[in-house]
Amino acid sequence: MFKKALTFSSLFALGIVLTISSLNAHSALSMSKEDCSIGIDSSEQTIKTQTDSIKSLYLKTNIDKYVTYDVFKNAVQGFNKINSKQKPILTLIDFSKPSSEERLFVIDLSKQEIILSSYVSHGKNSGGNYAENFSNRNGSYQSSLGFYKTAGTYIGANGYSLLLDGLEKGFNDNARKRAIVMHGADYANPNTIKSMGRLGRSLGCPALPRSVSKKVIDIIKNGSVMYIHANNQEYLTHSKLLNS
Repeated sequence: MFKKALTFSSLFALGIVLTISSLNAHSALSMSKEDCSIGIDSSEQTIKTQTDSIKSLYLKTNIDKYVTYDVFKNAVQGFNKINSKQKPILTLIDFSKPSSEERLFVIDLSKQEIILSSYVSHGKNSGGNYAENFSNRNGSYQSSLGFYKTAGTYIGANGYSLLLDGLEKGFNDNARKRAIVMHGADYANPNTIKSMGRLGRSLGCPALPRSVSKKVIDIIKNGSVMYIHANNQEYLTHSKLLNS
């Protein structure tokens, strides 16, 4: 169905390969003034190669049917900068979409495919059908944007739950203090959309329908990357993972 997939090791090694290629290109361009005057700048070539790779992945995963290219590009670029990840799995939550639509996507980047998709609730003080307000503050009952690394699981008040470590200072690094975890919830059942026009809301956690929560948690637990996106200019402008 798809062309031969990039391996997880290829994704990790991309930066190294591109760096070596850039150095070789730079050496070749420096051989003569004539060569320099007509050659392509190595940094521009590196950016073009990275962009082409992400565009190819965007199409091969078929996620173009669900999220925009810019959202996917941010997710993959941030994923590639996180060295501590242990799985080729990227969970993308797109809060620019309403809660009445599926907006969580679990992607296997090594196989270049969407493993599953789901509805997901946002914090009750983030908004109604759309999440519009975000906070890293304890007691805000708002969702937090940015990149997370998944940790272990436990059985808590909401049943089987997944611990999350926020990786972005000022945006989500209080996740543990706030008890922001992934868990199942009755209010995240899409049947609530028929009566309320939206999902029910959490205290800030990305809550899933109980029918899929355990499956999702078991796939992404223990060292995968999660990215929670919204069209929030403060985050998009100041996130170090997106802008470094």
